[in-house]
Amino acid sequence: MGAPLAILICSIGVAGLFFLNRDNSIRNSKALWLPVMWLLITGSRPVSAWLGTGGGSPNSLDATLEGSPLDAAVFGALEAVAVAVLLFRRKKTSAYVALIGPIIVYLLYCLISVTWSPFPGPAFKRWIKAVGDVVMVLIIATDAHPITALRRIYSRIGFVLLPFSVVLIRYTDLGRAYDPDGVPMNTGVTLNKNALGNIAFLIALGGLWNLRSLLVHNDEPNRRRRLVAQATLLAFGLALLQMAHSATSIACFVLGSGLMLGTNLAPIRARPARVQFLCLLILLAGGLAFIGGGEAGVAHALGRKENLSGRTEIWDAIFAVPVNPVIGVGFESFWNANAGKVAEHLRGWWGIGNLVSAHNGYIEVYLDLGWIGVCLVVLILVRGYWRAYQAFQCDPQIGSLFLAYIATAASYSITEAGFRLMSWSWLFLLLAVICATGVSAGLFGAETPGIVTSRAVPSSKWAEAEILAGEGERDRAPGSRLAART
Repeated sequence: MGAPLAILICSIGVAGLFFLNRDNSIRNSKALWLPVMWLLITGSRPVSAWLGTGGGSPNSLDATLEGSPLDAAVFGALEAVAVAVLLFRRKKTSAYVALIGPIIVYLLYCLISVTWSPFPGPAFKRWIKAVGDVVMVLIIATDAHPITALRRIYSRIGFVLLPFSVVLIRYTDLGRAYDPDGVPMNTGVTLNKNALGNIAFLIALGGLWNLRSLLVHNDEPNRRRRLVAQATLLAFGLALLQMAHSATSIACFVLGSGLMLGTNLAPIRARPARVQFLCLLILLAGGLAFIGGGEAGVAHALGRKENLSGRTEIWDAIFAVPVNPVIGVGFESFWNANAGKVAEHLRGWWGIGNLVSAHNGYIEVYLDLGWIGVCLVVLILVRGYWRAYQAFQCDPQIGSLFLAYIATAASYSITEAGFRLMSWSWLFLLLAVICATGVSAGLFGAETPGIVTSRAVPSSKWAEAEILAGEGERDRAPGSRLAART
């Protein structure tokens, strides 16, 4: 089968998935397409790369410093429209901003760090995009029906990125590449196998969450055909995890799905202490697995033999470069300023041009923002976990999803730069933290299912959510579970 025919058949299949998954009982704002487009671009390739106007690899150091005017215009337009939407929803937006203090403080510190960056202009432009990540998450969280918005986000991005990745891998050269060793790797719609594995495991977790919800709730409208669509999405995610050969992403999916399904078991769900023990167990297991097995993958990606301890050599070379331990080099600036110095300490390595990250999220933040930045990221993780745990007590189904995303983000960043702006690992961490905050504070309003534990959200917060949601925004559409209850 030729590539044009395969792409045509895939396009028809994707349209079929959207048809099967349609649900007219609840309507989300058209503004939801803004984060969809943001995620489609950040989860695949820049617009300039798709159009062939980028003038080089988007992952090269020169590209990260200079950027593309076309990409800047696209992201700027999306962000400007999203900000306008949030201003229109200013009551709910203000309520969220007041509750996500650690994220706001982190962004402000990143802005301050631009002043001591050796490249303040590019660093400031990157900071604007970092704000865009938060803005897009707030578009989802402030939707009149945020839980439905979450479900549709996974479907809309997954139905496009995953099937077309398979087609590009199977029928074109665009979905395949070679690592510095000359070994073929599958990239799909992304630029490397690790990015492909990352989008596959994150979408697969969302697809699993959607599928489980449809299996548990028999009163969902159009349930059978939506089950087919979500099962297909999950199957594509699992297939791409295998094609990507990204051990980190496979491990994260196993850990995240295990946590999501395990916390919903009745013996665990009924005992809060058991939920926390399971979360701790998952984090420890993930940390030990990644620390013990992540070196070979990093070394191989950078052109070293797998029997060498590539990651520790990279870290030794990085820490040989002088960096202010308190404040770092400046927001997203270390590699542009010091890649050559790191290379001097990695003699015998080839493909060193691919080394644009520390392959560890915590070290990456330390290099750019020092110990202050690391402490702020840890604060986001800890506060986010607590919010997700509170959300779990309100609604175990959605709370388990947020716990899974936060736990896997913490684990994923042991061997990958998971806290970088516009990376999916960072975006989905923000999504989990902000939405969990909304559930625990009652900002998700009446769409959140009834309280299932003794530690309920105070009724005053539910009343506040009523006001913030606005008149006529409650989920009383025919066929919804709330309508069925009332």
